[in-house]
Amino acid sequence: MKLSEKVKNDLYEKSQKVIKTPAGFSFFMAIHDFIKYIELNSSLSRSLSSSTKLNREQKISTKYNYLKQVYQGLEDANGKSGLDLGHVRYMLIIELNKIKNKDLSGNNSFWKKREVFRKLTGEIYEKLSFDCLA
Repeated sequence: MKLSEKVKNDLYEKSQKVIKTPAGFSFFMAIHDFIKYIELNSSLSRSLSSSTKLNREQKISTKYNYLKQVYQGLEDANGKSGLDLGHVRYMLIIELNKIKNKDLSGNNSFWKKREVFRKLTGEIYEKLSFDCLA
């Protein structure tokens, strides 16, 4: 499927921001913006589904879901819904808030995985480039 030049350029810029942003809270915000852009564009998000054999073999959905945890954690941290989010989502908020407050201890699983998140962003971008942007 062919996408507009604007979508191609915007997706590229958002992926490059993740790749180039130094480790810190702004890095996680860049991931949030990258995932939000994909989620708002149904053509892009459909391309990452586990319905194709190649996506299952490459574990694309699993990789994308790791990045979506960052997105969801930041969405939850900014939300004021008062809903019971459950233990896992509360833990994501706590870990992201620690990063925001520059508490970068080795006990923070998100902080430990920052280079993995950077790598996964590159893989997701490559997948979208191959499927939608070529």
